Amino acid sequence: MRGIPESGWQMENKDFHLKSDESLVQSADQAARLAAFDQYRGLLFSISYRMLGSVADAEDIVQDTFVCWQSASDEEIRSPRAYLVTIASRLSINHMKSARVQREQYVGQWLPEPIVTGIGSDPLALVRIDESISMAFLVLLERLNPVERAVFLLHEVFEYDYPEIAKVLEQTEANCRQILHRARKHVAAMRPRFKASPEEQNKLLQGFLKATGSGDIDGLVALLAEDAVMRTDGGGKAFAVPNLVQGPSNIARAIILGRDKFRPKGEVEYRVALVNGAPGIVSYFQRRPSFVFTLDTDGGRISSIYFITNPDKLAHIPDLAR
Repeated sequence: MRGIPESGWQMENKDFHLKSDESLVQSADQAARLAAFDQYRGLLFSISYRMLGSVADAEDIVQDTFVCWQSASDEEIRSPRAYLVTIASRLSINHMKSARVQREQYVGQWLPEPIVTGIGSDPLALVRIDESISMAFLVLLERLNPVERAVFLLHEVFEYDYPEIAKVLEQTEANCRQILHRARKHVAAMRPRFKASPEEQNKLLQGFLKATGSGDIDGLVALLAEDAVMRTDGGGKAFAVPNLVQGPSNIARAIILGRDKFRPKGEVEYRVALVNGAPGIVSYFQRRPSFVFTLDTDGGRISSIYFITNPDKLAHIPDLAR
């Protein structure tokens, strides 16, 4: 009735409905935020992995970006994509600066953490596979400082224009142009002159496996370019050659002698897979990954060989199913 105050129960009930409505709005906002983040998760991982060369670190960057995304105000976010890429890029640069110090203390040679595809490895669903993810390209990018690397990747790989890059990195457009010019010069000087077809790469891989399996040093030498190099990364936790091995004869002897001396006794299995987009092998000891191998070619012969035995860098690769 008009003029009669509402009972305490009715007031509490109205307050309950107001709180419920606020919770529904908050839940809807959180769901929208999560959906927007999921839309760009693959892009963020792709940028972070190419910046850092590490699956584990890239996943951490994506997670830290999500934390920033969840706590950001609506006023800070004019474009979800721009905001997320900015956060991931800046976090990657900061992490890369500290990672360089750690790599100075790294035992032996450092190689990127491999992304293995074709055997159910999770990162494949998140990362775009192209030349910019190859071992050769990622090793090449190590010559760039963190800002150069970010500018180069955002412009050359992810097709950002200068105004966008300038905002992401808080640089002027003129500075970004100069940085990219320097980065291109570093990369162009070392970039391979030839790009082999998948068929040529597979043929060389099969020849490599046949020669190493039979201990044929001469056959292996014949597959290697005159300026071939071999890089191995054990991180001080698994067998690896501490320095670059150069030249066909030295590489062939190191591989054959190392195979005979350090082959584990027990159940060893091999699986052909794509390693960072190139043909490669995953070796399993007692059904757990023991090393990853891949190669680059100069168009007709093997120009670079990569062995990764560091167990920390193989942790994300699934074990063989029993």
